[in-house]
Amino acid sequence: MVLTPDNLINTSRGPIVDQKALTKALEERNIAGAGLDVLEKEPPDADDPILKLDNVIFAPHALCWTDQCFAGNGAADVRAVLDVQHGREPRAVVNRDVFETAAWRNRLLELRKRFAA
Repeated sequence: MVLTPDNLINTSRGPIVDQKALTKALEERNIAGAGLDVLEKEPPDADDPILKLDNVIFAPHALCWTDQCFAGNGAADVRAVLDVQHGREPRAVVNRDVFETAAWRNRLLELRKRFAA
């Protein structure tokens, strides 16, 4: 979230901003405008007053929906599958504790033996 003296930009999470207070501030022109890609409630009600304001710009919460991003994600997924297939630990694992389990180590060893080049 970015707050300047005249504007508010929120691209984090909707509940970060008190939407009722923001709507009131925008209606009363206490701030010049807002740029939002999230709201408190998703999807918003069709009659939500913030949707009718002329000093709000809405954008999809999709900053990373690009061809390059999807290609990178796909390549990383393939790399992870190949790493596991060849008995290597994949790099982008959130729960790295799984690497310490006997079941994981045994499975990796089996795969390493089966697919070693």
